[in-house]
Amino acid sequence: MTQDDSAPPPPATETPREPPGEQRPPAPRKGPLRRLGSGVGRLTRARQKFQMPTGAESGLKIVIATDAWKPQLNGVVRTLETLGDILTRFGNHVRYITPNEFKSVPLPSYPEIRLSILPNRRVAKIINDFKPDAIHIATEGPIGRATRRFCKRRGYPFTTSFHTRFPEYANERWAIPISWGYAVLRDFHKDGETMMVATLGLMEELKERGFTRMKLWARGVDLEAFKPGDRSFLDQYQRPIFLYVGRLAVEKSIEDFLACDLPGTKLIVGEGPQRVELEEKFKDAVFVGPKYGEELTRYYQGSDVFVFPSRTDTFGLVNVEALACGVPVAAYPVRGPLEILDGAPEGCGALNENLQAACLEALARRDPEACRRHAENFSWEAATRQFIANLEIPGFDEAFWLRSAKMID
Repeated sequence: MTQDDSAPPPPATETPREPPGEQRPPAPRKGPLRRLGSGVGRLTRARQKFQMPTGAESGLKIVIATDAWKPQLNGVVRTLETLGDILTRFGNHVRYITPNEFKSVPLPSYPEIRLSILPNRRVAKIINDFKPDAIHIATEGPIGRATRRFCKRRGYPFTTSFHTRFPEYANERWAIPISWGYAVLRDFHKDGETMMVATLGLMEELKERGFTRMKLWARGVDLEAFKPGDRSFLDQYQRPIFLYVGRLAVEKSIEDFLACDLPGTKLIVGEGPQRVELEEKFKDAVFVGPKYGEELTRYYQGSDVFVFPSRTDTFGLVNVEALACGVPVAAYPVRGPLEILDGAPEGCGALNENLQAACLEALARRDPEACRRHAENFSWEAATRQFIANLEIPGFDEAFWLRSAKMID
């Protein structure tokens, strides 16, 4: 019989993990666990329910719950996929919970995003079977909410992350007031021990909107996968080539880019609900659909300028991927591009409220070597250490869990 998340816990059969050579009681905790009952006792019971393995030699077992997953092509999916790859490379065990495991329906007006149907019971079974050391909820959709429900019922700590400005998206698509959207997100994240945020600037902005208990989780780029290479791959198009990579949706402001009066070719990589409309309206642009892996890298490598017209992204991982391939960035001076190009040498791109001017300036000052050098500041291993240090794992200290995850320098 499938165990429901509301079922009573099984009797404890295993001693909780202790760090080598020392006995460290769980530290007093703040936040939702205090409301759920006696801090230490509650944590001990939660640990026993998962029967955590003993010893650090096996690495950590981490659940990542996300409503965004392949075949979607976006920064959230690539961030979570790369995070899992690096954690696994260091000997840890990652269990994703994604829409691919559930019956789902397309999000109205956005069929690429699938909404899982009634995921609560299966989410509970996955977590009970995997017995994780830590649970991280990456998105606020049905899977994220089912995982949050499980953790709250069990009194088990969890962390969340803020990836997407859904309030602005909902306002663009359905005219839902932005303040309502942020009220929903505040309620979702308030019970997590920590909400991970990509940049300090975004953290300050969210603090003004009433969010609390935030920690920085910077983004990185796979410098082996994204690097300068053969530019002749795109020689079939008239140069200079201005490239966009990402979802084709109204909140990305792609029309701002396509309406610019620019020489050469505007090349669009990606898929989304606005594709047909954009193709009909901008006949001079080239739409090649979504690209992945080495083929995506070749599109970056062959381009002259990467254009990022979005004003609503929290970071914009594609900007760093472009820089790593030696391509400068043209964007609005907004959160994400501002943090990415902060301190960048000349030749890495241009920010301007006039996007056309930013594109032409980035082209004129283009310096592929400077772009690559700046991208090397975004290390995924450093970002993964930050993620591990932010995780809320019952008992012990940060150094022990970094050691367990094999992520100590």
